[in-house]
Amino acid sequence: MTISFGTRLRSAMDERGPLCVGIDPHAALLDSWGLTDDIAGLERFTFTVVEALAGTVAVFKPQSAFFERFGSRGVAVLERAVSDLRAAGGLVVMDAKRGDIGSTMAAYAEAFLRKESPLFSDALTVSPYLGYGSLKPAVDLARESGAGLFVLALTSNPEGSEVQRAVRTDDPAGRTIGATMLAHLAEENAGEAPMGSFGAVVGATLGDLSSFDLDINGPLLAPGIGAQGATPADLPAVFGAAVRNVVPNVSRGVLRHGPDATALRDSALRYADEIRAAVGA
Repeated sequence: MTISFGTRLRSAMDERGPLCVGIDPHAALLDSWGLTDDIAGLERFTFTVVEALAGTVAVFKPQSAFFERFGSRGVAVLERAVSDLRAAGGLVVMDAKRGDIGSTMAAYAEAFLRKESPLFSDALTVSPYLGYGSLKPAVDLARESGAGLFVLALTSNPEGSEVQRAVRTDDPAGRTIGATMLAHLAEENAGEAPMGSFGAVVGATLGDLSSFDLDINGPLLAPGIGAQGATPADLPAVFGAAVRNVVPNVSRGVLRHGPDATALRDSALRYADEIRAAVGA
């Protein structure tokens, strides 16, 4: 029987600490490492991170766009990174934010959630803003493959509020769009233990979210710690009773310590310890 993403994620966070490290090889970061903005630089950056952290960190979130910008050779680097990370026991959340309808959404799902795909990942970020129902092909394939999804619900970028906090005129309860997405995810995860596999992206920089029901019995991927200004100590105030299911993402806060592998590892371990203490893990 395939073990669900929610089960594997809970186990990984309990064992290695509740931390997700982003892998974001953008041009400025490559330059800060003294690397060229080309395939050689991309490879050196990516596999330095993989070799330093794959056996230590619970979750990794490669940003697909920073690999796709190099074309097929960049995607090949991403494929190898995904394989190496998973072989070392890390879980991979592919940050591709895919969203479409019908057969196109199904094709996106097959690219990242079909076990035979070279980009098969433990979970995928998806955009629900063609309607939550448009995600059904991804939901169905994730269930079949034992993978998960992270649905954009309350994102950390300031522009997100104009959509996510808009009130639905067709909803008798007058819920916002973001609250609607959380409610759908709670339905997907109902009855799952230790938690479901269908999570939400909720920014750690958003302050008091007590007006939203974050108890979706699933993971909450929380960008914003480090360079965006949030700290591990902020997590309980933002996420309340749901804080144990938070998967805090740190990218530049860890990656700025490269290319030294020991410094990368030490930074990741410090963040994991700080987060564990903050959330009572």
